[in-house]
Amino acid sequence: MELAFERRGIGAPLVLLHGIGHHWQAWLPVLDRLAAKRDVIAVDFPGFGVSPPLPPGTPYTAESLADAIESFFALLGLREPHVAGNSLGGYVALELASRGAVRTATALSPAGFWNRTELAYARAVLRATHASTRTITPEQALAAASNPLGRIAFSGLLVAHPSRLSPEALLAACQALRDAQGFDDTLDSFDWLMPPGPPKVPITIAWGEHDRLLLRRQAVRAAKWSGQRAKLLKGCGHLPMSDDPELVASVLLAASE
Repeated sequence: MELAFERRGIGAPLVLLHGIGHHWQAWLPVLDRLAAKRDVIAVDFPGFGVSPPLPPGTPYTAESLADAIESFFALLGLREPHVAGNSLGGYVALELASRGAVRTATALSPAGFWNRTELAYARAVLRATHASTRTITPEQALAAASNPLGRIAFSGLLVAHPSRLSPEALLAACQALRDAQGFDDTLDSFDWLMPPGPPKVPITIAWGEHDRLLLRRQAVRAAKWSGQRAKLLKGCGHLPMSDDPELVASVLLAASE
């Protein structure tokens, strides 16, 4: 299937995968920094952003999304590219690493390393956030995005520094979440989401110091699973690309050498 994507830069291919309910534009803060040294491809998962939904009868799971991304690689003629993902995208990046389908994988606060209580909390936050985007009017959304307190209310659980989000970026993210066709089914599939198999290629795991959605103690479990220490992204929340683009770009470039 054809997926929506943005491609910039030169060098080794690096594919970027967003989180649940987001779109490729989540990577805009770091895109040009990465494009100076990599052929960067930021893609919308099926049923998210402006990509078409999965074919009828195909379940929305992390594994089926990974299948779609592998097919996307083939469509673009990418042979074992580097890959990096955030949240759900981080899990998919690790799944692709477990398949040996990529050269390296970097996961920023990946899903799947929670306990049952943490999963219930994350699902409740995500479901409530999704519901709020469907009840607020465009006028209310614009007013909230243009107000410092409104930005905190909308994004304070996802970013450590809401003031660094532009009103335009926040409004676009809200619209992407509201319109995400695959959101509910993908969120439901989290009940069965377990860490993927052992990675067959080099991986890097990094976690926001102030992640309020997937709490940073989950990084300890991810580190044990991977057999290495997870990096801590100081001053960052669940979406570190917005909090510290320079730091995130440096981590992704170092991991994809």
